[in-house]
Amino acid sequence: MTMAEVLPFRAVHYNSNMVCGLNTVVTQPYDKISPEMQARYYDLAPHNLVRIICGRRLPNDGPQENVYLRAARHFRDWMEERILVSESEPGLYPYHQQYRLPGSAEATLERHGFIALLRLEDYSARVVHRHEETLSGPKADRLELLKATRAHFGQIFMLYSDPQGSIEVALEPHRRDPAWQQVEDEYSTLHSVWRVTDPFTIERVTEAMIDRKLVIADGHHRYETALAYRDLCRTESASDERAEYVMVTLVRMESPGLTILPTHRVVHSLPGFDWQQFVAGARELFDWEDVPSPVGDCRRFVEHLARAGLERPALGVYAKPARLALLRLRKNVDLARLLPDLPPSLRSLDVVILHRLVLQGVLGISQQAVLEESNLRYVREPEVATAEVGQSRAQLCFLMNPTPIAAVRENAFAGILMPQKSTDFYPKLLSGLTVYWLDNPAGM
Repeated sequence: MTMAEVLPFRAVHYNSNMVCGLNTVVTQPYDKISPEMQARYYDLAPHNLVRIICGRRLPNDGPQENVYLRAARHFRDWMEERILVSESEPGLYPYHQQYRLPGSAEATLERHGFIALLRLEDYSARVVHRHEETLSGPKADRLELLKATRAHFGQIFMLYSDPQGSIEVALEPHRRDPAWQQVEDEYSTLHSVWRVTDPFTIERVTEAMIDRKLVIADGHHRYETALAYRDLCRTESASDERAEYVMVTLVRMESPGLTILPTHRVVHSLPGFDWQQFVAGARELFDWEDVPSPVGDCRRFVEHLARAGLERPALGVYAKPARLALLRLRKNVDLARLLPDLPPSLRSLDVVILHRLVLQGVLGISQQAVLEESNLRYVREPEVATAEVGQSRAQLCFLMNPTPIAAVRENAFAGILMPQKSTDFYPKLLSGLTVYWLDNPAGM
């Protein structure tokens, strides 16, 4: 039986004596960095991690500039200049985040996890489970960066089940010490990391993790990139043991601080789109309720949508001029007949109903177009989604409820994949807090 193998490691990290604050050098995950964010990170500090992890070409790049070789050069130079340094002994790194939900004034939430190495396992081993589809483009990009730098700069976000919280209990005493690293990000989330090198605690945690099944929350593309690089190294060398591991943050599924946000869909560039035709098609499947609330009051509508979703699948739709409606799936709709190829655990999810019955069925957006994002943009903030309608050929948007964590767990363990952007775990894990360098001369 294949088991989850979790290990401590010698983290590479920023040297506090050489940078003007962690908040100037660490970043959000690479796939959340917009061109505007990239420019801002560049302006913050000459050693901001964006120079390594974000492979976009810059306006002043020469025609032959290879962004991956440039990233490797930065990494090598920063190690030599001791901008980045390595720990001398392996450790586990408890990682806690204190945050508020976007747009909310409610009490601060707290999410607990720990950073470690995880032995890579193929999905067929049923140790690591995915819950979303992936695309080839991002994986090719990340593979080139990994090949050039031989380092993992961000953690893959993994979930494990521990109803009693025994692993968190084992790590809790070490939180009483001052944080090893602490930084507040641009979303006012406070990130605190501790370093645990006590052999007894490490053994207790790693032994407790052996029989756990893991679910990828965020980082599917990077996990599959690490698998591809492991396989590449196996063909080139039989002794590259460090390529068999990837850096992860492990968080308990039962944690009260585990938050999934909805991802709203903006539909654009549909040829011949007709609002009345769309309404007629949607009314065959949904009870339609026009909502007079002004579009500027998105948060109130989202609360209305959440209440509606407690009873049955529900979606919000907005189009110009000021057309806002709540769609509830009709009680007599036979999902087993309409979606016979999907298991019950999947066909009843809001995001699946949207993609299969509305985007494909009513609007005629093919699955390939969805995968290529030819007619879709994904947006976290409902105000941004509605504001985009009427701009850049955006014709309407769908406002969503979040996917429940129970659905993520159930489908992942069953090997059932949900559509892309079905989940948005919040907050994100910062890149640059710890780095796993495969060629670290200090050791693994």
